[in-house]
Amino acid sequence: MALFISSLNTGSNGNCFYIGNEEEAILVDAGLSCKETEIRMQRLALSMRKVKAIFISHEHSDHIRGLPVLAKKYQLPVYITQSTLLSGRQQIQPNLLNSFVAYSPIQVGNLQITAFPKLHDAAEPHSFTISCAGVKVGVFTDIGNNCENVIHNFKECHAAFLEANYDEEMLDKGRYPYFLKNRIRGGHGHLSNKQALDLFIAHKPSYMSHLFLSHLSKDNNCPNLVHDLFQQHANGTEIIVASRLQETAVYYISA
Repeated sequence: MALFISSLNTGSNGNCFYIGNEEEAILVDAGLSCKETEIRMQRLALSMRKVKAIFISHEHSDHIRGLPVLAKKYQLPVYITQSTLLSGRQQIQPNLLNSFVAYSPIQVGNLQITAFPKLHDAAEPHSFTISCAGVKVGVFTDIGNNCENVIHNFKECHAAFLEANYDEEMLDKGRYPYFLKNRIRGGHGHLSNKQALDLFIAHKPSYMSHLFLSHLSKDNNCPNLVHDLFQQHANGTEIIVASRLQETAVYYISA
């Protein structure tokens, strides 16, 4: 059994990732409106009927904006920590709320979802890996640096959504105020192209078939630049730049 995955959108304007098998699926984050999520899934011929749960990484608006409406309309269980729920101030039906604990797997049909803590300027940020029948996909965005949790989980993935938020020179010379630049590169913000590439080169498993470069900055990165940077070191891994404007294709990930 393989996994079908897509980035419905990724960036400061909204993040939502689809991971599923032939029977069921989950969404990681719900940063698009319910309507836009439905539109993009319909274009990909993905059915909301297969979506069985939503997992929330942290409370920033680009990850939870569409959560209350989406969860209520489809009566989807929402897996979210108490601190993230309180900080996000989202009104979720109590019967839909579920918590999770780092490194305690949650079973959704044949999908096994495991959360792990990461460094980001949020209340209780986590990333996730999703496994099914020996295939593992990771969602690694909104990460301040390559901590041991990130490295450990990245090394086990057949495919990954990996943040490559900014080019260091573009950020340094760009229009952002000094405090914002420091927030982005300060260890609890976002991964630079170089940091993401270092992780990829040093810890990519030989069997990683796909890498989705994710959460690119609109102002401080360039899709072509980062694609070319990673392509030089791909060694058989397909490099996809996930857009902040539209969904990617659906990719089939197998062992």
